[in-house]
Amino acid sequence: MASTADFRNGMCIMFKDDIYTIVHFLHVKPGKGPAFVRTKLKNVKTGRVIENTFNSGVKVDEVRVERRQYQYLYKDDMGFNFMNTETFEQISIPETMIENNDLMKEGQIVEIQFHAETETPLTAEMPSFVELQITQTIEGEKGNTASSTALKPATLETGAEIMVPMFIGEGEVIKVDTRDRSYSERVK
Repeated sequence: MASTADFRNGMCIMFKDDIYTIVHFLHVKPGKGPAFVRTKLKNVKTGRVIENTFNSGVKVDEVRVERRQYQYLYKDDMGFNFMNTETFEQISIPETMIENNDLMKEGQIVEIQFHAETETPLTAEMPSFVELQITQTIEGEKGNTASSTALKPATLETGAEIMVPMFIGEGEVIKVDTRDRSYSERVK
């Protein structure tokens, strides 16, 4: 158990039968009335952010969450299969737990959050940027390739489709932002 005095950013608590991370908190001591704590809480599973006010001194259940590095192996009927890079144990995670999972290629390192007491996976986060090769795209028209605002569709080695600038061609390796599926830069 922890009290509101123990609040810190990044702390995980059990709130309304779900696990939340404290994104922001503020202790308020008004001139009149009791002190309270305003918080912004992010649901670990859904990512939804809510605001809540706790009375000062209220007890909350602190939840221990661990982040571990896993390597993506393959996909099957059960979902995505990962291997712990330290213990070599393998786990399977459903597709819905990973955002933009079509940008993930074999050997990719993913960070998975686990509930420490029950050993259940809560979330899986891909790195912010991944390097992928373009397998198919149309050629840019002559005179149009210098523009960085004109975009064309491109298929990546994982099968995902994103929009890239006109000067990018087949076989090139690019850096893709996994948060919004956007082209970042050319690597090779």
